Formats: sequence, C-alpha cells, structure tokens
Amino acid sequence: DVNLRYLKRLRDLAEAPVGYSGHERGIEVPIAAAALGAVVIEKHITLDRSMEGNDHKVSLLPNEFAQMIQGIRRVEESMGSSGERSISQGEMMNREVLAKSLVATCDVPAGTEITEAMVGIQSPGQGLQPNRIDDLIGKTLPVNKAAGDFFFPSDLETPAATPRSYRFHHRFGVPVRYHDIESFAATSNLDLVEIHLSYKDLEVNLDQVLPNQQQIGLVVHAPELFAGDHTLDLCSADEAYRSHSIEELQRVVDISRDLRRRFNCPDPVHLVTNVGGFSEHHHLEHAELQPLRQRLINSLQQINTANEVEVIPQTMPPFPWHFGGQRYHNLFVDTDFIEEFCKETGMRVCLDVSHSKLACTHLNASFSAFLKAILPHTAHLHLADAKGVDGEGLQIHDGEIDWVQLFALMDQLAPQATFIPEIWQGHKNNGEGAWLALERLEGCVESSPQEQAA
Repeated sequence: DVNLRYLKRLRDLAEAPVGYSGHERGIEVPIAAAALGAVVIEKHITLDRSMEGNDHKVSLLPNEFAQMIQGIRRVEESMGSSGERSISQGEMMNREVLAKSLVATCDVPAGTEITEAMVGIQSPGQGLQPNRIDDLIGKTLPVNKAAGDFFFPSDLETPAATPRSYRFHHRFGVPVRYHDIESFAATSNLDLVEIHLSYKDLEVNLDQVLPNQQQIGLVVHAPELFAGDHTLDLCSADEAYRSHSIEELQRVVDISRDLRRRFNCPDPVHLVTNVGGFSEHHHLEHAELQPLRQRLINSLQQINTANEVEVIPQTMPPFPWHFGGQRYHNLFVDTDFIEEFCKETGMRVCLDVSHSKLACTHLNASFSAFLKAILPHTAHLHLADAKGVDGEGLQIHDGEIDWVQLFALMDQLAPQATFIPEIWQGHKNNGEGAWLALERLEGCVESSPQEQAA
C-alpha cells in the first residue's frame, strides 16, 4: 500500500518538493523514501508504545527515531550526484588489491616490440589493466622490463617527465622504499628522501638494505598499520590497545634513530606519524575531543626519542580509509585543534596539503586562512592535489589547490620547512608520478629577486 514510486509522480504534478508521512512500523520505509527524493519525513514518536491511544502503537521510540535519522543521513551522503565523477581513494585501493595487471612473462629489453607471448595477467592491480592488452601488443617500449615487472599506462605514452635537477626555495625530496634510494638520488639534486615504512620493514636488517653511508637528508614516515591488523591509535580509550600502539611507535622511533646515523641528518630526523583519533560511524563533537587529545599527549610523553627523532603528527583528511572502509578523522583536521596542540606542546606537524584542503572543503573553511595559521607550526609538507572532500593524492594541477599561492605562503611563513610530492602511487614505475609532480610544482615557484637578477 505504500507505493513509494508515486513520489516521482507527486513531484511532477506539484512541481514542488515532496515528502513522506506514514504509520507503518519500523524505519526502512522512510529511509527508502529519502532515497527516492522525499525531502520531508513525518513519523510519530513516543516514549512508551503501551500508552493509551492508537498512535503510540505505531510510533517510533526515541532510539529508533535516532536510527532513522542516521540512516537517512547515510543515504543522503551515498546518493552523491549524477554529474561526472572520479574514482575515489577507496576504489583505487580496492582495485590495487583485487584486480589484475599485465606483466612481463620474460625479460624485455628496451626497444623490443611486445608480442602476446611476452605478456601475462596476474594480481595485484598495480599496473596496466588487462583490457588494455591490445594497446600494448605491438608497442616498442623505451625501458627495460624484467620478468614479472608490471606494464604501466605510461608505457603506452610519451614520458611526461623524467628526473633531472630542479630549482626550489625549500629543501625537497621524494618518497622512497629502501631499494629506490640510491637510484633516485643519482638522477636528481634531491636534498632528502622520505622512507615510507611498512610494518614488514621493521624486521629488515638495515646493514643489508643500506650497506653504504648515504650523502642525502632523511625523513621517515611511520607505518599506520602494524602486524595483526593493528592500526596505530595513540588516543584509544582502550588502555591495552593504546599501550600496544605506544610500543609499536617506540619501535619505529628506535629504527628511525638507526636510520638517521646512516644519512646526512645532523638534526633530529622528522618522523611523520598518523597518531589516530578516528571514529567509525561519525565525526565526534568538539566536547568529545578533549579526552582523545589528553590521551594523545600522554602517549607521546612516553616515547623516548633520545633527542634524535622529532615526531611530527600529520594533518588528516575528514574521511580516511582504513581496512578498505571509510572512517572519520577527528584530530589534526581543523585549524583550531592543530594550532592549539602545537602551541601547548611545542610540537610541529607534517602539513599534508591534500588532506587539509579536503578538510577545509568539508568544514566550509578558508584554505588560505588555514595555511596562514598552520604553516608557522610546520616542519615538513606532503604535496598533492585535492578535489571535493575525498579526492586525495591527486597529481599536481588535477585538483583545486592554488600552488602559486601555497609556495608564496611557504616562503613567507615556513622558509625552513622541507617537502616531498606525495601523489597516490607516485613512487611506482621508477617514481614517474613524483617526477611529474616536481616538474609541475617547479613551474609554480615564483623566482626570488636573486634568481631574477641572475
């Protein structure tokens, strides 16, 4: 009898917003009505269904009414728009884990024409998708491929950028894994590298992966996920969980101290850390943040850095992805929290520009004002473009950030800060995404008077 599809007919007839009012039990129908375009929902609410009167028996209890509202809000968020859309970070992560790629079945020297026998299909989905195989067959590649190497979309195109020397006002580098360090440093005038650790990297023998002293600076990025699916959370109300997080971060600090001695790093090495404080179903209210903040400070005070490591919390997006699902970040998202935390503790942050642009869009706040407040407390930056509230890690100029303004503010408010480009999957295929980002970023830096005179 409900016939929710009649909502469209009503909207066409009335040429006005429509709603839904019903006396059915449960909350499923009004949630479905919202999905079909109802902008007003009327439901009866009662404190006790046993009270006298027919309406009480078909009314919602307060907790059910709250569940209905929460369900409607989730539906509204999931409806999105009918316009052009881009792949979300969660979809990109799922594709990499679940999809397949085209790989070389044998060694393929540069200049060799690709034949079907040279191409296989296997997981994960880090490279060229199998539906592009016809584009690959017959192509002559300008690079060597070893057996098992991925083919990439860039293999079908003229290289967008190759590593070279760059000119920036700030010390800069690129994200690396251990095996990238020497080759990347040899092809550009990098001031530093940022080693992105996985929890498996905590078990490696550093004498084996870094046998030589490195003549370059260093930043370390702590893992967020540790063995046993443990996501670092220095703010957790679960004391056992928080203690485990403290222990894991201390391990990372100890390894960072060892790494520092292997690089040209006279000052305490920066350790970029996602400190936790996320929630599963919704953002926390302002009053709920104080206990998390205090637990975080208490946790950090238990970390022994021996004055060789500077832990720098990373600014965060409003909607992170953990375990393949979207969550809600509460700390290091808005200007007030970051500024107050830094002033109280004397700590500095890693300003992830993409994360914070998304946060400002979500909060309807000025990104320029955010930068002016937070750059003075910034030790290091991650640079990538952003779009909307969840389009993070985009290539430079593929989003909404004003890069000329950003570099001007960096010159003025954070002249000693360092930076790397942190494009989603930018380290793959010999760092092609990072080199393209540096190419584009260099064009956004205004020349200093000395450079103009030269």
